[in-house]
Amino acid sequence: MALIRSMWGVLSALGRSGAELCAGCGSRLRSPFSFVYVPKWFSSALASYPKKPMTSYLRFSKEQLPIYKARNPDAKNTELIKKIAEVWRDLPDSEKKIYEDAYRADWEAYKEEVNRIQEQLTPSQVLSLEKEIMQKRLKKKSLIKKRELTMLGKPKRPRSAYNIFVAERFQEAKDSSSQAKLKSINENWKNLSSSEKQVYFQLAKDDKIRYHNEIKSWEEQMIEVGRADLVRRHVKRLPKDGTEEF
Repeated sequence: MALIRSMWGVLSALGRSGAELCAGCGSRLRSPFSFVYVPKWFSSALASYPKKPMTSYLRFSKEQLPIYKARNPDAKNTELIKKIAEVWRDLPDSEKKIYEDAYRADWEAYKEEVNRIQEQLTPSQVLSLEKEIMQKRLKKKSLIKKRELTMLGKPKRPRSAYNIFVAERFQEAKDSSSQAKLKSINENWKNLSSSEKQVYFQLAKDDKIRYHNEIKSWEEQMIEVGRADLVRRHVKRLPKDGTEEF
């Protein structure tokens, strides 16, 4: 029973996204479990796991977002999400029940499929899976967080002078492979004069100011929609060089 309970926790935490994260991981995983051997069945077993069903609110939100986006093409996602959340709160219980019933039905089907897969695993396979769960959870959490921030329209972080230079020259590079292009671009950067590099340093400074203004506005919007957890802490003033202090 202990194995069954622990396996259920593993499967519930991973879902299909765990399988996607593990695809192509090879015979050994990187830190923090680089010493743990990962059997060949690992990726194939995870790949068959069903995707966890969406909650009733997420179903409603996913259904409504394209509709609101079509009606308000210039509106930001944060504004649309705020509106959808308000509509959901005011939705009659009878209409919410449609989404709640669909979620419960899918959840039962999900559990049945998980149990079916679970019965095919040996105790040793369960233990191997448990050894990897911490890394899978961390990767999944990071991926979900990144997708959420993208959906919420979080501004892109400022680029360095070198990164701006690379982005500008990458498409122009004649080398066939990406590695060769980067090597060539790196050499070109080293050979630039101080005055030539100063152009990119100024662009990087401007980009930092852009980011400071955009992230400040974005965080104000997050507070308005009840997502203060996404706001940075201990942000100080913007110094003369255009960089933020923390």
